[in-house]
Amino acid sequence: MAVKRFVHYYRLTKTYKQDFGRFCNLFSTKSDIESRQQFQKWHNGGGIFHQSACIDSTVLIEVGAIVHSKAVLGANVCIGSGTVVGPAVTIGQSTNIGFNVALSNCIIGDSCIIHNGVCIGQDGFGFFVDEHGNMLKKPQLLNARIGNHVEIGANSCIDRGSWRDTVIGDHSKIDNLVQIGHNVAIGKSCMLCGQVGIAGSATSDLLLIAVSSRTSQSLGIMVASLLFRFMNGEDKSLTRFVVQRKGPHEVLCSTDVGQNTYNIYFDILVLRRI
Repeated sequence: MAVKRFVHYYRLTKTYKQDFGRFCNLFSTKSDIESRQQFQKWHNGGGIFHQSACIDSTVLIEVGAIVHSKAVLGANVCIGSGTVVGPAVTIGQSTNIGFNVALSNCIIGDSCIIHNGVCIGQDGFGFFVDEHGNMLKKPQLLNARIGNHVEIGANSCIDRGSWRDTVIGDHSKIDNLVQIGHNVAIGKSCMLCGQVGIAGSATSDLLLIAVSSRTSQSLGIMVASLLFRFMNGEDKSLTRFVVQRKGPHEVLCSTDVGQNTYNIYFDILVLRRI
């Protein structure tokens, strides 16, 4: 009611906005006011940054973007409108961040491309049941570390770690709509195609992860990796690897691994994504 009376009384005065601001500050703590005052407009692009952030003078922060306290931004970084760079986030030089990206609890390497809508460093999906049958959240306290020259497609999500950091290796490429769970470790120069999901705590040095409609996930990942290692001459231990065309849009890959023979169909369109 007090606010209503205030608005009614000052509706026609020229000092309405200024006085209303003073009125609202009566209900703000001193620390809230000081915290707001520590955010300033960045000279290149018009975005907002916290005074404690360490930002190179060449950085572009577009209007609507915000950089929080103790963040570190290297030379020639570009931050798109609507992006939020959380407290203590580090972004390496020459990295390009798209629109509406959310970065928290993470370290981004040099020369990366982060497309629109990506979320990095949020809590992973971890819960446990207590003795009373209640579902409780497991602490998610570690970070996500993105290597150099990594590209992450639009609306992909990479969770922060719980018992170890989530890691994406140098030169890896991630398509749109990919989910990477907490504690996952992806090696160097890996490719994750659209709509792939990597469960928490998985470790992978595979060259390609692409699951087609006729491929089981675990077997498909293994055979795809073997295929491209074989084609690149990286794996000399394979005794047999046969690729046969079975139709206009599919191939059959057969290989011997140890004492087992694996046969699996792949959509040619998936293979062409390399």
